[in-house]
Amino acid sequence: MERRVVITGMGAVTPVGNTVEESWQNLKAGKSGIALIERFDTSDLATKFGGEVKNFDAAKIFGRREARRLDRYTHFAREASRQAIEESGLLNNGTNRERVGLVIGSCVGGMDSSIEQYNTLNNRGPGRVSPFFITMLLPDAAAAHVAIDYNLMGPNLCVSTACATGTNSLGEAFEIIKRGDADAMIAGGSEAAVNRLIISSFNVMKALAEENDDPAGACKPFDLNRTGFVMSEGSVVLVLEELEHAKKRGANILAEFIGYGTSVDANHMAAPREDAYGAILSMQRAIARAGIDPTEIDYINAHGTGTRLNDKVETKAIKQVLGEHAYDVAITSSKSMTGHLYGAAGALEAMVCVKTLTDGIISPTINYQTADPECDLDYTPNQARPADVQVALSNSFGLGGRNATIILKKFDNDPSI
Repeated sequence: MERRVVITGMGAVTPVGNTVEESWQNLKAGKSGIALIERFDTSDLATKFGGEVKNFDAAKIFGRREARRLDRYTHFAREASRQAIEESGLLNNGTNRERVGLVIGSCVGGMDSSIEQYNTLNNRGPGRVSPFFITMLLPDAAAAHVAIDYNLMGPNLCVSTACATGTNSLGEAFEIIKRGDADAMIAGGSEAAVNRLIISSFNVMKALAEENDDPAGACKPFDLNRTGFVMSEGSVVLVLEELEHAKKRGANILAEFIGYGTSVDANHMAAPREDAYGAILSMQRAIARAGIDPTEIDYINAHGTGTRLNDKVETKAIKQVLGEHAYDVAITSSKSMTGHLYGAAGALEAMVCVKTLTDGIISPTINYQTADPECDLDYTPNQARPADVQVALSNSFGLGGRNATIILKKFDNDPSI
């Protein structure tokens, strides 16, 4: 019998809230987490806003000494993982920790620490560089720290596939459980890339929105007047578990994870294929892995960055894969409110899919004012709506042509099933 995979816990530190519930309440309300940046001077930057995590005191959570030895992205990942593990109850019932692993991805890892220590080297000399610097900068540090926190000795990986990182991390964790190499996986993404260097680079690329007079309204996915994406930070982590393992310990199952697909455009480092072929392949592979018909999909959480080309290409891919059914599917871009969490984006959007399935509410795409003839689907503009969603699909497309898609299904917690 093929092993089935379910989700039993979630944790979140995001621009719209420092827990899953706070984040979800704000997303349902259409509340943006994008604002003028407060952590550093933006006076000479073309974009002066982003999706910063707010009211997060790492020293209070981890202790001042421990917090100083960790990069900000690891702070986020450890807290999101703690929340997810606590909600799942995974480690409360004698679970074999040798059969619990992690896949926590990141695009840039400890970049804040890299910049800080490079400045220390130049200004104070090599002897003043932190002895913890190497372990702070590693993109796989977050997964290693969470394993140490909980003595989890199963498969432990860091996926780094640009903006597809969070979705690929969840998908690879799904496959690890499916093939029997673990009974449970802690999976997701974490990123702390809101800094002067990253924003400057994306500004030069003309990829970021620059509406400094209206940060909350700057990200306009699928709108005719969209101008670019918004850089954000945070972490979302999910607990994935083999179904029988979850049922045996009486876990509360939030949703079933049924499909995963991934591909690469093999075309360009910064622009998606205009024929959408890579995105199409990713979605088709996820649907095939799930063993469902495309018409069974009720809801799509789109990659939906708010850039000119991405939104047009994603719309084209959805229509190619779903055919006429595409016009019956509710689509949202959570990035309209959260901005782009980069390596954590796909994990956040998976969390949104789970809450959509459990709560029967589709959160909106805010800032949608003017229809684009090339983006002509139902993007759930500006207001949440009730809906009985049974199957949800989430897309992530990234630099380098990376594409990843996951499919989640509503789960009936009837013990007889």
